[in-house]
Parts: sequence; C-alpha cells; structure tokens
Amino acid sequence: MRVLVIEDETQLAAQVAERLQSEGYVVDLANDGRTGLHLAQDYPIDLAIVDLGLPELSGLELIRRLRADGSRLPVLVLTARHQWQDRVEGLEAGADDYLTKPFRMEELLARMNALLRRAAGFAHPVLIAGPLALDTRAKQASMEGQPVALTAFEYRVLEYLMHRPGQAVSKTELTEHLYPDEADRDSNVIEVFVRRLRQKLDPDGTLQPIQTQRGLGYALRPGLGGDGR
Repeated sequence: MRVLVIEDETQLAAQVAERLQSEGYVVDLANDGRTGLHLAQDYPIDLAIVDLGLPELSGLELIRRLRADGSRLPVLVLTARHQWQDRVEGLEAGADDYLTKPFRMEELLARMNALLRRAAGFAHPVLIAGPLALDTRAKQASMEGQPVALTAFEYRVLEYLMHRPGQAVSKTELTEHLYPDEADRDSNVIEVFVRRLRQKLDPDGTLQPIQTQRGLGYALRPGLGGDGR
C-alpha cells in the first residue's frame, strides 16, 4: 500500500515515514500543501495523512480541492488543534478520520488500517475471500483455516489483491503501489511473487485463488470475493 504523508514538521514526518516503512508501506513525503496536493492528484496513492497547519496551502483547502475533483482517496487528518470545532471542520471538508497531536504510532496504524478496509468495503480487520483469510492486524494469511507462511512482500501482494475483490490488478499497478523507487520496479519480479503465492496458498492447484486475466492482470478467482466482514 502506498501512503502519502503531508507534514511540515520534519522530525515528525521522518518518524511517521520510518514506522510506516517498517510496517511494509511505501511512503511519499511532502512538507507543504501545494506539493502534497500535486502528489495526491498525480500519484497512485492509497491513503493520505494530512496535517491541517501546512504552508503554501492549508490542509483543509487541500482536502476540499481533492473532494471537489471527485477524489475518494482516504484521508486521515493530523492536527495540533484541540478545539472540537477544528476537528469538525476537517471532517466536513472531506477528511475520513483525524488524530490529535501528540499521538501514538499504534493508533495511527490502527486508524489507517480501518480506513483502508473501509475503502475496500470491509468492516472487520480479518479480510475474508472464500476459504482465504487475511488478518491485517497480525499480518497472517490462512487458507481453509490453516496458517500460510508468507514473506513480507508476498503478504503485501496478497493484501493489495484482497483489498480489491473482483478487480483485475495489472502488474504495473502492483509495482506502483508496492515499490518505493522506480529503479526497483520490475514486472517480472511481480510474476515470481504471484507464482510463489499460488504455490503456498494452493499447493495442489485445485482452488486457484489468484487467476491471471489475459491483458488485464491478476484477480481473486470469482467466487472468492470478499464477504465484507
């Protein structure tokens, strides 16, 4: 998953980015609202963390412009303002949730996870697709109730697909959302990880949970779509 952090406090932005990267997220940083808006509009972002007190363009105005453009990007607001009116104003501008500074990284991660699930139509932290389950808190996959050991990157590929039940996801889309640097992006590597995932999830080849749709990419097999838990 690719997260955009728009925060002008350099130390806080670095701390957030470091923790998110350690959790497997790809992170883009902006330290002013104008740059942040550009990245949010033009880059393949899955979620934005937006400070309200930004230079160049306020966080509120940034969110308003995103929503005016029709963007449904999940937005988590960070604010040092403790008045309830400020929090309400952020939500009414189009933010999906907020955190008041100072905050614990664990709460930030939990709120991010909830927003990503909600955007995919899931209410429960365990994503279900037929016999396949993905616990987004423990970062553990299971097939027919049996744990499946995945590498960090295999987990990220599966998580991205499960957040998009019934959708074909191209190799280009996967590389854009899962690799931090263009130099590291290689669609052939995605093929390797998908092949390994298939072998781990379905060793005997009977369920075929991940299918290739010619010319489109990869998708969960029809009938494995998320049940919205």
